[in-house]
Amino acid sequence: MIKKRMMTNKNSMWPNAQDYTKEINQKLADSYFQHHSPYTHKPPRYKYNVIRYGEEQRVEECKECVVYQFSMGDVEDPDLYAAEPLYQWEHSEAGQWVMKNAADTPTWYRMADPGSYGYRYQIRAKLMGPALTEWLLRYGDR
Repeated sequence: MIKKRMMTNKNSMWPNAQDYTKEINQKLADSYFQHHSPYTHKPPRYKYNVIRYGEEQRVEECKECVVYQFSMGDVEDPDLYAAEPLYQWEHSEAGQWVMKNAADTPTWYRMADPGSYGYRYQIRAKLMGPALTEWLLRYGDR
């Protein structure tokens, strides 16, 4: 009959070794959350940008705004059907303004819409400084 050996540390082969698992996990979590949001576990997006003009520097807030969104039913090729509303928005007054004033090229996202068993599309743009203020005053945060 094989004798069962009792261990103080369940992960250790050494019966008298001290268990540092809790401290190591805390150190790993602390270092992880220095660079990630504790709520979404994703790296933070460009929240602040440093703007340099020669010797002068200033920090501006950069916010990713949903500038346009629409829903679509369950279709065979949703991206093909979404092309027209995306194109129309891009050539509208708001779309032209966003394309001109965004800090980066606006991007579109497709996600499932469980309420309509279809899809929801969003166009998001990174706006900062006076452009962010003007967008919020002109069109509001949609």
